[in-house]
Amino acid sequence: MPYFYGFDWTYIYLVLPCVLLAIWASSNVNSTFNRYSKQLSSRRITGAQAAQRVLSANGVTNVQIERVSGKLTDHYDPRSNVIRLSEDVYDATSTAAIGVACHEAGHAVQYAQEYAPIKMRAAIIPITNIGSKMAMPLILLGLLFGLASDISFTFIYLGIACFGLSLIFQLVTLPVEFDASRRAMRAIESSELLTTEEQKGARKTLTAAAMTYVAATAVSLAQLLRLIMIFGGRHRND
Repeated sequence: MPYFYGFDWTYIYLVLPCVLLAIWASSNVNSTFNRYSKQLSSRRITGAQAAQRVLSANGVTNVQIERVSGKLTDHYDPRSNVIRLSEDVYDATSTAAIGVACHEAGHAVQYAQEYAPIKMRAAIIPITNIGSKMAMPLILLGLLFGLASDISFTFIYLGIACFGLSLIFQLVTLPVEFDASRRAMRAIESSELLTTEEQKGARKTLTAAAMTYVAATAVSLAQLLRLIMIFGGRHRND
């Protein structure tokens, strides 16, 4: 029984633990980055230089590297073919900065080498964007018709299906992010951008960042299961 005296227990035992995991992951990535931002690399290579070395080592020559404002706003933009590194990464020589910069360069290499999961993610972005925007309006529209009618559940199940599209996107994103981190660490080791001891800082930073994607996926999965339990159960009872 999802509800007990009007209280939604599905949120408590399904969604809330995942939300708490997401909050912890967000806090952990910030604290880990701050910690290893203080660990400077002995070779004094900046984040921008490290990213350029990863690109060059993989034969990628047409990607630009730019500075962007904000903290942990680093990303690769495939539309403009630009790696944008935040102020704490672009000129920084810390192990955290080098790890993050190499990770973003890893995404650029994925596109250059036509890595299948990242091509799949790019292909489904328009569909998942529409789905995420339509999910709640469709469910609310179904509720307006009243839960006793078939048309009501048609809209509700369409909404749940649309919500499921966002989960598919996040599931595809996971191997993309983990692979970019693997490429980053492989490049750091092979190019000797960091010493063996310094590599631990970069690895821990990337692991903490990866956990934010795992947590976000867990939240979406829990929300989807919650919707199915709530409305699926009501449909059977009706």
